[in-house]
Amino acid sequence: MILIGQYDSPFVRRVAIALSLYGMAYEHRPWSVFGDAEQIAPFNPLIRVPTLVLDSGDVLIESAMILDYLDEQAGEARVMIASQGKERREALKVCALATGLADKAVALVYERVLHEQKSQTWVTRCTGQVERVLDVLEANRAARATPYWFSDAIGHADIAVACALRFAREAHPSIFTSTRWPTLIGHADRCEALPVFQQIVQPFNPPN
Repeated sequence: MILIGQYDSPFVRRVAIALSLYGMAYEHRPWSVFGDAEQIAPFNPLIRVPTLVLDSGDVLIESAMILDYLDEQAGEARVMIASQGKERREALKVCALATGLADKAVALVYERVLHEQKSQTWVTRCTGQVERVLDVLEANRAARATPYWFSDAIGHADIAVACALRFAREAHPSIFTSTRWPTLIGHADRCEALPVFQQIVQPFNPPN
């Protein structure tokens, strides 16, 4: 398998961490959607990452689709999310909130570095969305006593939240000057201390 995309993307990183935890070998091509668009386009016409090229030649796009495939390959005994029912829905909701937060954090970066005239209305809206998601995730995690979000073992929700938080904290440190989210940040920091998170990481580098 070939994983396309740089690890400073929270979406690429969550896929790479899942691949590593599942013990699935892959080749990494750290292509940028800005600097390497022509190389990405033949695999993904959207020129988005992550993109996963399977050994069969099939191409998977979007992190949720890729993780769904990886879960199938891992099998029920190893999968990092509940297979059905309320627990699965709750885990998918946490993942959706985390990836939505990451998406808004990326949008704020693009507004800052790609537009000469900034839209303060858009900045305020995106910042508010990020902060509201952080409030919800903080309350959700604080209500749980397990070492990881849903159990004693790490799952997709933990990975998604930790990757989103690292990106948001590096890209927008001003949002995190308050102490509103101590449980959430503590959870993310514990994940970041794990060897797999330390091995699969790339400092945020805004596009030029």
